[in-house]
Amino acid sequence: MTDMLQLLIKSAIIDNVVFIQYLAICPFVGMTSDTDKAAGMGIATSFVIVLATAVTWPIYKLVMVPLGLEFLQTLFFILVIASLVQLVEFFLKKSIPALYKSMGVYLALITTNCAVLGVTINCISKNYNYGESLVYAVGSAAGFLLSMVVMAGVRERIKIASIPQSFKGSPILYVAAGLLSLAFMGFKGLIK
Repeated sequence: MTDMLQLLIKSAIIDNVVFIQYLAICPFVGMTSDTDKAAGMGIATSFVIVLATAVTWPIYKLVMVPLGLEFLQTLFFILVIASLVQLVEFFLKKSIPALYKSMGVYLALITTNCAVLGVTINCISKNYNYGESLVYAVGSAAGFLLSMVVMAGVRERIKIASIPQSFKGSPILYVAAGLLSLAFMGFKGLIK
């Protein structure tokens, strides 16, 4: 149980997919201008990260490895992720139309989010069992959501701050992201 809790904390904070692994930078920059959009994108992506890991791990271990198809891992995982996003989109459209309308734009962007693919591949490359893979996925998803919401908060604060003209726009955004990344690197020695 302690190992699972450590893995959860490690995947969320110490090995954060955005600030440490530098995955999903596109939605991190593009979707954090507003806290509500950032939270919506973070929640939708988190759901797909966990779902994709729950589906890809058994496919890899029970189908691809016995058939010697490990070299097609990336292709299979991309197909599975795209299919899952479509299934989630169809389900929401049919059963919860209000939620579908509020997240419709976010769902299409998740298909190309490299954090989803990165987490599924990390579970295989780190040789996690199914339970560890799910814990790692939940932690990574929580870390992604955390990074999105934190950056949205920073960007809202930047809007009202007095910033030199040469730093306005993208430069201050990248400076803030770099400082957040450095702050998260400070957690490296927390858990081995």
